[in-house]
Amino acid sequence: MYSNTHPVNVLKYCPRCGSAHFPATGSRSFKCDDCSFNYFVNSSAAVAVLLFNDKGELLLTRRAIEPHFGKQDLPGGFIDPMETGEQAAVREIQEELGIEINSLQYFCSFPNEYIFSGYSVFTLDLAFLAKTDSLLKMIAMDDVSSFEFHKLQDIDLEKLPSISMKNIIKELIQREGTY
Repeated sequence: MYSNTHPVNVLKYCPRCGSAHFPATGSRSFKCDDCSFNYFVNSSAAVAVLLFNDKGELLLTRRAIEPHFGKQDLPGGFIDPMETGEQAAVREIQEELGIEINSLQYFCSFPNEYIFSGYSVFTLDLAFLAKTDSLLKMIAMDDVSSFEFHKLQDIDLEKLPSISMKNIIKELIQREGTY
């Protein structure tokens, strides 16, 4: 019924007391029979940054780490605890590309399943349109090995590893000229 990476098939012990009596009580919840700890599998928040050059081409990065090493992606990442989506977008661009964002606008969101270390992390990926003063000083850093710009219509969605990134780019194409 569920994939082998779904939390129902991965989580076996209570994170509070370590008991093996930690049954799933639904598709996204667990309750320890020994200490009564309730655990819910909720979506983690992540950001994707949409940055265009002067030619109207979208920035895509290449992943330098697993999962999906070498695949194209949108720059971004997980939102840290107590961080806003906007703060995460600015931080991720600084960490991955070494540039400062000077304008940020929410665009859309899509759900995703991010499989890491054999475990499904369900995410809600928030996309932001971003602007910067200059793209000239961009360098690939952190979990990005390189970057390139593409015309929206030339992006091969099949080369993108995540459904949310595909959907964000589809939404960009659908709304082209309105943002």
